[in-house]
Amino acid sequence: MTGEELMATTTAHHRKALDGIRVLDMTHVQSGPSATQLLAWLGADVIKLEATTGDITRRQLRDLPGVDSLYFTMLNCNKRSITLNTKTERGKELLTELIRRSDVLVENFGPGAVDRMGFPWERVREINPRIVYASVKGFGDGPYTGFKAYEVVAQAMGGAMATTGFEDGPPLATGAQIGDSGTGVHCVAGILAALYQRERTGRGQRVQVAMQHAVLNLCRVKLRDQQRLAHGPLAEYPNESFGAEVPRSGNASGGGQPGWAVRCAPGGPNDYVYVIVQPAGWRPLTELIGRPELAEDPEWATPEARLPRLPKLFQLIEEWSRTLPKWEVLERLNARNIPCGPVLSTREIVEDASLAADGMVVEVEHPQRGTFTTVGSPLKLSDSPVEIDRSPLLGEHNDEVYGGELGLGDAELRRLRAAGVI
Repeated sequence: MTGEELMATTTAHHRKALDGIRVLDMTHVQSGPSATQLLAWLGADVIKLEATTGDITRRQLRDLPGVDSLYFTMLNCNKRSITLNTKTERGKELLTELIRRSDVLVENFGPGAVDRMGFPWERVREINPRIVYASVKGFGDGPYTGFKAYEVVAQAMGGAMATTGFEDGPPLATGAQIGDSGTGVHCVAGILAALYQRERTGRGQRVQVAMQHAVLNLCRVKLRDQQRLAHGPLAEYPNESFGAEVPRSGNASGGGQPGWAVRCAPGGPNDYVYVIVQPAGWRPLTELIGRPELAEDPEWATPEARLPRLPKLFQLIEEWSRTLPKWEVLERLNARNIPCGPVLSTREIVEDASLAADGMVVEVEHPQRGTFTTVGSPLKLSDSPVEIDRSPLLGEHNDEVYGGELGLGDAELRRLRAAGVI
């Protein structure tokens, strides 16, 4: 191999998956920024276009005065920031040029907001026929279209809340941001598919993802169970009675193998281990909890016999587990190949050395707030490693983009700033 070939091979190996893809990021808050951050981690050049006042989350839930909030910094790593007043004529001209130079445009404004700016899909496609124009909305077309979309509203309307919680309690939201960040992941899948299709057709296309739809997709097993209800009670659920809807079932897995969170010593809010009872694990589990006779007892020996007794089954396990710390419970269960996992608190996750070693809990330096902890990329590509860079300051890359890339001179940049265009 020649030196030139070796250099080309080495360069190719250091390129990121989305090198050469420019994303015009017109998103704010969480659903959109979570999507564009993933694209940035995959190597795209993500230019976050903000109003001159900035993404509202720069100021929301601040823990330090006058500094970008963790809400913003943790959703906007690896991006560049420019500001633009798209209500001005010059702002519209600059936005047109940015669209012309981009591969992807992502927005999550309210329905029709970008159209009212003068940039409906038809106009965007006219400016750049190769662009992938992705929109995140709360809802699809229909009676809910105009509803304001928030994380827990999407959970409520996508099936998650009705099926989360205990049978005798109210509907509950999950701590996982399945409405916002869950939709962001769905949006990334659509964008990547559209970019791949563009390689064959040469054309961009419209990508639309609704938060309600994304939550519903994540709740599909509950729709499965809704249909199963027509044929009788759901044996895998611990509930004693069933109506016309899938009930809330606490911590039950609701799947083919029953599971539950059992309490451990000393009884703190997260001193629990989640345990799955597989057929093969029943005998070793009975030995572990000191009830070996249940392995052959016809009322307990088979999965079918145990299903009607799920609450009692996990009560027996908890009588053993609550005498031991959760890490010891975990060790003893794993030693017998019984599927389980500790309930990890947010503090335990932040301090988890294995997550840090795997790049999932990352320390990032920020010029104003110092060091902060954030979540790393869950996408691991062997030829496209991710380095987490800090989020940009507001308008930090105005000169770099408008001057160095769009070719505006210093005098015009000064005029645009004075006029409030950038």
